[in-house]
Amino acid sequence: STYKRRLSGGNLIITSLERDQDSGVYQCTASNTQGTILSQRATLQFAYLESFKMQTRSAVNVREGQGVVLLCGTPLHSGELTFTWVFNEYPHFVQQDSRRFISQETGNLYIAKVEPSDVGNYTCVVNNTITKERVFSSPTPLVLRNDGAMGEYEPKIELHFPDTIPAAKGSTLKLECFALGNPVPKISWRRTSDVSFPNKVKLKNSNAILEIPSFQQEDTGTYECIAENSRGKNAARGRMSFHATPHWLQTMTDKSLSIEENLFWECKANGKPKPSYSWLKNGETLISEGRVQIENGALSISSLNLSDGGMYQCVAENKHGIIYSSAELMVLASAPSFSQNPLSRVLKARSGCDVSLDCRPHASPRAISLWKRGTEILQRSERISLFPNGTLKIANVTKRDGGTYTCIAKNQFGTASTTGRLIITEPTRISQGPSSTEITVGESIVLPCQVTADPALDVAFSWAFNGQPIDFHQDADHFERVGGSFSGDLMIRNIQLNHGGKYVCLIDTDVESLSTDAILVSGPPSPPDLVVVEEVTDSTAQLSWSPGQDNGSPITGYVIQARTPFTVGWQAVDTVPEVINGNTLTATVVGLNAWVEYEFRVLASNSVGMGEPSPPSTKIRTEDAMPDTAPTDVGGGGGTKSELVITWEPVPEELQNGEGFGYIIAFRPVGMVTWTRAVISAPSVTRYVFRNDTIPPFSPFNIKVGAFNNRGEGPFSSIATVFSAEEVPRVAPERVSAKSLSAADIEVTWELIASTPERVLGYEVVYWEDDTKPDTVGKVRITGNYTAVNVSGLQGNTQYYLAVCAFNTAGTGPQSVPVNVTTKKPPPGQPPQNVEWNLIGSQLVLQWDPVIALETESEVTGYIVLYRRHRNNDVYSIITNKTSVELTLDPNDNYVIQIKTLSEGGLGEGSEPIHIYQLSKSFPVAIKMCLTSLPLRTEICFQIQPHSFRGFFPQ
Repeated sequence: STYKRRLSGGNLIITSLERDQDSGVYQCTASNTQGTILSQRATLQFAYLESFKMQTRSAVNVREGQGVVLLCGTPLHSGELTFTWVFNEYPHFVQQDSRRFISQETGNLYIAKVEPSDVGNYTCVVNNTITKERVFSSPTPLVLRNDGAMGEYEPKIELHFPDTIPAAKGSTLKLECFALGNPVPKISWRRTSDVSFPNKVKLKNSNAILEIPSFQQEDTGTYECIAENSRGKNAARGRMSFHATPHWLQTMTDKSLSIEENLFWECKANGKPKPSYSWLKNGETLISEGRVQIENGALSISSLNLSDGGMYQCVAENKHGIIYSSAELMVLASAPSFSQNPLSRVLKARSGCDVSLDCRPHASPRAISLWKRGTEILQRSERISLFPNGTLKIANVTKRDGGTYTCIAKNQFGTASTTGRLIITEPTRISQGPSSTEITVGESIVLPCQVTADPALDVAFSWAFNGQPIDFHQDADHFERVGGSFSGDLMIRNIQLNHGGKYVCLIDTDVESLSTDAILVSGPPSPPDLVVVEEVTDSTAQLSWSPGQDNGSPITGYVIQARTPFTVGWQAVDTVPEVINGNTLTATVVGLNAWVEYEFRVLASNSVGMGEPSPPSTKIRTEDAMPDTAPTDVGGGGGTKSELVITWEPVPEELQNGEGFGYIIAFRPVGMVTWTRAVISAPSVTRYVFRNDTIPPFSPFNIKVGAFNNRGEGPFSSIATVFSAEEVPRVAPERVSAKSLSAADIEVTWELIASTPERVLGYEVVYWEDDTKPDTVGKVRITGNYTAVNVSGLQGNTQYYLAVCAFNTAGTGPQSVPVNVTTKKPPPGQPPQNVEWNLIGSQLVLQWDPVIALETESEVTGYIVLYRRHRNNDVYSIITNKTSVELTLDPNDNYVIQIKTLSEGGLGEGSEPIHIYQLSKSFPVAIKMCLTSLPLRTEICFQIQPHSFRGFFPQ
């Protein structure tokens, strides 16, 4: 170092910088005992800006309309400059536009067409962007000539970019182009390949500057600037070439090689233009000769010696830059040593297996090795293999192969050996392993794991549950190791549902590893989790889920269920795949209704059964779609005059497939082609009435009803035929008569209406009590071609007015002339009293007191005895005008007997029911009961009151 330059660590410090002395290229050299390398090159430049020579500048004389270039005459400088021009006085700067342009390349001021306002003094101002210096030129006067304005002329390009422009990758490129002309020319740009400019390209200063940021390979090509006015056009072209400094694709790494081995290093770099390669050793250039060969980026040195060790550098260089890659070569020379890789003192191997003994001394160059067993040198044989790397392999070992083995290694620098003892052991066998079984929650179980092993071996047991090692400390509440040195039994206490699964006992010895396993089943699978709807359409939903615990028995399948606001609970759904196996964790649910909110859940099954369901998925709504279900039960008819009534069963909400649901009603007279359509936007409406005075009564129409929503129209129902409203019959029935049948019944008769254009579906009888109040009306309607009907439920001894009319679906026609009739007096209200009965064998004799009618009641015309058999529930009757009757009864059945009066007014009140039970199971009793002694021909009679009889036999 000198008084100006000194080193501090690896840094070079320069004081009192001077442009002439300190400018230049610098490179650092780093050295130690391993060698020397060179750093990247560094260039030191000084920015400066000298002053203009302050001599008077000549005036520039131009005609109005002519173009002019005012030269800046940039002084000596270093570093990036910017240029401005002052007009007359500072700080009145020239403003750039389509007529005036200041080049940042030349510094000149270009005026495409001079105007009288341009006359004045112009000063060039130069700024150094690094030093911030600013210098002013002498003024240049611009004067108008007095020989008249200049006429129009075509553009003349005064400022354009070079024919060839090199551009660095990633740099920002600016191309300048400006023309003089009258009128003022317009500037435009293009690529000769007609490839359009990418979005990043910017045009500035009225198109005088084309800026390309982040220049890339695809931006290369020929660019053209076109200047044009009404008098013509001119163009300037230049080719952009791409260049890039070298960068590494492949570098070298440190190597340690033995003496006499060969070295090969290769480095690869990319750049534009393609870089060239050179190699340095300890900062000095390597030359390709003898053992050292260099080809592009590859260096090879054959038969290395100790002097070849050192620091090497690969250098890649083009005219835009230079890069270095460094690595160390160590050349090793040493006698064999087993200090790092000795043979194990004792080696164990199972009888019948193959044994490999490694001989890996540290030696440079590589040592030659031989093997001894005891004192015997081993040779290759059928069972003994000796490999070039020194490894000894003995196949299918037996007890006789046991003993002491020694490997001896040798190279030109010395000899070394290592010895170990080989012990051959008998194979280990599992004497008792665990077996698969079902377990019960809360109980305990021991899984055995016992072996028979060679005494020379150390045996270790471990257990895994469902592929994870059991931690006997952390899981001490449930798991415990039990047994001796050759036993690794596992006890599981207080079994839980999650203890179902696969248990593996692992047995490790010095020479081998064995395992045995069992599956414990604790129940059906635990619920799946994280049910997610991945994707949904109008009819499908793609689901995924995570499995729950299988609880010891592998999951064999999954079932998906769905729930909507319209279902009762959860329902199974169809899926793809149709059967979901236990390894599948995703499926597509199909056959869903559009525009319905669904929840899904998943259930897993194994050999034990079906587990509990997962938590429900988040609610999702299927996409909407056009309706695919038509209304059902389409029909109608009826209504009033000039109406067509159409009815249907509404489409359920879950089948409406979207919002904006409604119905389209289409109808036409039978035989016509064109349909008339009506639209109803209410989804719950079930009826539509079309009114039109031109509709003929009871005329057949074809009808159909379809559905629509916001997505479009759906299908129509099948075509049905209904009739328009008919007119009521216009004719009243004739020859109406009425006859009282009893106190409560009147028979009304009439003649059928013979001919009328209106349909007659049947007849209606209207009746009332008081002719002054016809509103108190009762009605009896009979459908069909009947001419009589009974009116019942009337009051006795009452006058009724009755009229008959015909009816159809439109209503009732005109009534006939009313007729009147008085009902019979009501039957006697007093039931038969003092009923006595005698039962002898199967003969029953009944007697009662006569019933005397009141003045307001109908006269008694006789009596009816009603009796019902219990067995078949049939009712029998006997009519008599006397006050006694004799019945023959079946002795094997029970009877209920009642007596009523007969009169014109109908049946009267009944007597108290008499219950007769099976005669074969009771003694004959009666109001007067007589027993006859056949051998003595005598008769004994007992008199019993009726009320005491009813108490004796249950009712």
